[in-house]
Amino acid sequence: MLKENLDTVEKRIQEACDRSGRKREEVTLIAVSKTKPVEVLKEAYDLGVRVFGENKVQELDVKIPEFSDDVAWHMIGHLQRNKVKYIAGKVALIHSVDSLRLAEEISKEGKKKDVVIPILIEVNAAGEESKFGVAPEETLSLVKEIAALENVQVKGLMTIAPYVVDSEENRPYFRKIKDLSVDIAKENIDNVSMDILSMGMTGDYEVAIEEGATMVRVGTGIFGERDYSI
Repeated sequence: MLKENLDTVEKRIQEACDRSGRKREEVTLIAVSKTKPVEVLKEAYDLGVRVFGENKVQELDVKIPEFSDDVAWHMIGHLQRNKVKYIAGKVALIHSVDSLRLAEEISKEGKKKDVVIPILIEVNAAGEESKFGVAPEETLSLVKEIAALENVQVKGLMTIAPYVVDSEENRPYFRKIKDLSVDIAKENIDNVSMDILSMGMTGDYEVAIEEGATMVRVGTGIFGERDYSI
């Protein structure tokens, strides 16, 4: 089942790239493995998956030691400041930075470990009250503030679009984030690049790719429904 799911996701990514005139290597597939046991992740690893996304620090703590260094771990869930110390220097990218205080904590922990930590700014594209993220119109000013910190590097933007039945409904939000990234890139801010756009999940990653996503976060499409009982 896992192999078939991965093959299907890969095929759809390729087709979305073809439709939008992009190369497949421009898009990184993040296998969202939250709530999935290590054995399942190892099965995915054996099928070639090397990039995993987790929502919780506790799960990263358990899973990272079980794999070799060729795996890139991404923190994609909401991150509390008091948990930063547990993952600083261990993850390839933190997707969910939406405040200066969180970025300051990440920089502080990066300094302790003598590493510069790559981050994305999480933008609440649809203005949903139930979601984290900075408002689009406040993103540039936040980026400028965070750019002054020594031990973080802003690599781009992330968004979680609304849950919809028709993925086309999310196209305007993905386009908004892409346009925002272009506007920020034009500012030529030191310590800031807009190379990464993390947007699109199982229900809408193809539309996200068509609108410029460079990372898509696919969980259910690869691993099946999540088990929240663990």
